[in-house]
Amino acid sequence: MTTSPVTLITGGSSGIGAAAARLLLERGHQVAVTGRDRGRLDRFAESCGRPDSLRTFAGDAADYAEMRSAVVATVREFGRLDAVVANAGFATPDSVVDGDPTQWREMVLTNVLGPAVLIRAAVAALRETRGRIVIVGSVAGFIHAPGNLYGATKWAMTGLAENTRRAVTGDGIGVTLIAPGRVETNFWDALGGRPEGQLLTAEQVAESVAWAIGQPAGVDVNTVVMRPIGQPV
Repeated sequence: MTTSPVTLITGGSSGIGAAAARLLLERGHQVAVTGRDRGRLDRFAESCGRPDSLRTFAGDAADYAEMRSAVVATVREFGRLDAVVANAGFATPDSVVDGDPTQWREMVLTNVLGPAVLIRAAVAALRETRGRIVIVGSVAGFIHAPGNLYGATKWAMTGLAENTRRAVTGDGIGVTLIAPGRVETNFWDALGGRPEGQLLTAEQVAESVAWAIGQPAGVDVNTVVMRPIGQPV
């Protein structure tokens, strides 16, 4: 069994997830990442030099069986699980009053069901290590935007983080919601391009993810809201 911390990250082949995986690898963690696209996972692993401390698993973040399989494989490969990061998610560029409902199901399942099934799949292993759950939410989970269903999914993450904390704190598991504002990632590709003004980098958000995972034993930091300077809401 490894003595290094072991972290599993969903949506870990790009954006915030990939930045967090790279940072944790640099700091000596064993890291497993999941993603739907095997080719993208392979390219990410290649970019990291395919270290022995990295594993990649193809799977749908909203599929319990696939996430359970990733957890089991991570524990089998590394001998333990110290943290999970529920990061997978995306947005559709429309509104509940005039948008296309056929695009919403996958977003809601990924953004809401995904973190819930990851928690369910990982909680037994995390009890063994008195580990941590990190949920990547959004400022949109605190500030309403007109007709924004993506924002509603992130409000769900805000609630999930707190009701999960209440359920597992007696088991010694910490729960942290990381809620970033605008971040410069490929998230914006489907939304017509990045907004104007300063954006956070994926690496800056990854620092907060790593900070949450690295809190001292017995400390449970629950909510971190972070924005780039200049973002008014």
